[in-house]
Order: sequence, then C-alpha cells, then structure tokens
Amino acid sequence: MFGPVLRGDHVTLRPADDNDPARFVPWFADMEVTRYLGRRTAVALYYEVDTLKKFGESDNTVFWMIEADGETIGATGIHAIDWINAHATTGIVIGAKEHWRKGYATEAMRLRTRYAFRELNLHKLMTEVFVPNEASRRALEKNGYRTIGVSREHFFTGGRWHDVWHGEVLREDWERAQTS
Repeated sequence: MFGPVLRGDHVTLRPADDNDPARFVPWFADMEVTRYLGRRTAVALYYEVDTLKKFGESDNTVFWMIEADGETIGATGIHAIDWINAHATTGIVIGAKEHWRKGYATEAMRLRTRYAFRELNLHKLMTEVFVPNEASRRALEKNGYRTIGVSREHFFTGGRWHDVWHGEVLREDWERAQTS
C-alpha cells in the first residue's frame, strides 16, 4: 500500500503517482546511487511501473516517495510487515544526489518510524546497510536503530563481497527517546 502524506520540517512523504516510475530509471542507472544497494536490477521503465504497482497493492508494504525543496528526491518504505509478530524491515534511497548530506534521509526515517510505531502499531523495525555506508548508518542511529551485528561478505556487488550492518529499533526504546 502507499502510505498517507506525512509532513516534516524539510521533507514530505507522499504516495507514489504515475510520474514516479520514470524517476527511478536515472537514479538506478547511476552506479554512485546504487553502490550500497544489495541487489541491482536491470533499469527499465516497465520494471519500475510493475514494482510500484506491486507496492501499492501489497498488504505488507507501506511505500512513500520523498519530496524536499519542491522536488521528488527519493523513496522509503516499510516492507515485509509481519502483522502477527509486529515487525518489519525498512529501506530508503535518496536518488537525487544533489540532496545527499542535507539531513533529508534522517527526517524521512523519523517520519517513517513514527508512522510504523504509532499508526501501524509495530513493535520492531529492522534494516541492513552496507558497512561502508556510514551516512545511512548515522541517520538510522539518530532514529534509534541499534547495532545487532554484522554479516560478513553478505552481498556480492561491484566485483567483490561486502559486509552488512544489521540494526533494529524497538518501539519501547523509540518512545522513551521521544520523551527525553
């Protein structure tokens, strides 16, 4: 499903629209944007249309586009939601490189995390990040994610193996941090 509009100080999360699949094509064709993604796929408009359609129809995904400075700069989501055990995985991509290192991912994660805990009533969120992707890891830690461990040589991309950092945040810990 597509999530509702969520507004922060600098970013807005909004449902995907018919113009969004075309945004992913240049983002995912850029090796710098995708260098920390565990799975690279062929870049094609039909694939992005199909992927967004599946997200919109899914009962265990909540997906948003990220807007900042009047333009769409990326996407984020809550995936593989286990409604019985109240946990899910999260992901984010800022495809517009000119918007990197401005705090937009951190704010988008904050909005996403609040929605997951307060609206979806989830208990835990999990994620994974390539170890060299320190910016993403810092943004996650600012949103309460803690290190669970590192999987050694977990993904093979760019001609070599990469270690992956695993993090999670529990609702109780996140709620406590909101009041301090």
